[in-house]
Amino acid sequence: MIQFAPSGTPRATAGFTLVEIMVGMVIGMLGIIIMMQVFTLSESQKRSTTGGGDAQSSGAIALFGLQRDIRQAGYGVSDPKLIGCNLLLRAGVTLNSLAPLTINHASITGQDANTDTLLIAYGNTNGSPQGDGVLAQPGSSGTSVAPDIYAVQTPTSFVSADRVIATPQNRAAPCNLSLTAVAAVEGGGTANVDVTAGTGVAAMSNGTLFNLGQAPRVLAYAIRGGNLTRCDYLVDNCGSAANNNNTAIWVPVSNNVVSIKALYGRDTNTPMDGIVDLFDSTAPANACDWVKVSGVRIALVARNANFEKTVVTGAAPAWDGDAASNPAAVAANNINLTQTSFDAGGNPTWQNYRYRVLQTVVPLRNLVWQGVQSGC
Repeated sequence: MIQFAPSGTPRATAGFTLVEIMVGMVIGMLGIIIMMQVFTLSESQKRSTTGGGDAQSSGAIALFGLQRDIRQAGYGVSDPKLIGCNLLLRAGVTLNSLAPLTINHASITGQDANTDTLLIAYGNTNGSPQGDGVLAQPGSSGTSVAPDIYAVQTPTSFVSADRVIATPQNRAAPCNLSLTAVAAVEGGGTANVDVTAGTGVAAMSNGTLFNLGQAPRVLAYAIRGGNLTRCDYLVDNCGSAANNNNTAIWVPVSNNVVSIKALYGRDTNTPMDGIVDLFDSTAPANACDWVKVSGVRIALVARNANFEKTVVTGAAPAWDGDAASNPAAVAANNINLTQTSFDAGGNPTWQNYRYRVLQTVVPLRNLVWQGVQSGC
């Protein structure tokens, strides 16, 4: 476009030169780079913060679920007549060495390296958790024959489909018991509990019939593939190695919980006084040792799902253990997140994640309520 000066002389319109445009572009690009760097740094810090919060939340939820089951441990199965016995859960599935809570039970295998497993057993009976005395063992009644009929002290505490365990007056060695279902509760002059035919125990007069209710639980917890998983022994065979990788049996309950560590809280005095003297991982050897365990010290390690480009965890997370009374146990039981802790194939980049350690002591209240046991 041609413009005319006041004098009438034409001149070109003023504008930016190529150099000025290039300088402006460089300045704009520098501004964009600075803004992107600030945004990237801010977003990285945000991911680290939210990721740490996610690890804290998932660990807390997992610990809450564990605590809930641990507090129930032993309800209906904490009597010395039962503890340590082998229990036939159903045909082909036997749980060896029944106990309220077992750390690293021999039947549970295939967990991630350097992690512990927990096996928790409890009932939901409305009757006495200490069992019902057997008055007599009638010869026959209806279609059932001895030794499946038990005349008990309080038959009203039993209903059809309750799961029961019959133990004779004198504990046998080895102690092999069965979990069976009540078929019916008979009336008449002598009230009897009719246990499913073929699963009774002979010579049960003056013995004990333990009622675990209609929905007892035998739950196994293990870390598999960097997740907390749970298996119900009354539904599936948790002790079969063929089921270890089956997520329908070992169901993930919390992601990115990469380690469990646990110690028994035991009374070391004889006779026992009911006070925890020591935390260690030594498995109780007999019924008296089991009833002396009145708590468990447990630690969970949760991992942030956000992978960092640089190493952010210089040392493996550790837990308190029991440095005051048992430094040897601390040395043996520190959480060790080596590269094989997360999965069988290893994870060489474990230090590029952030971790949270949650730990607590949970009382085994159903053992505590039994008080001091004579003879132990």
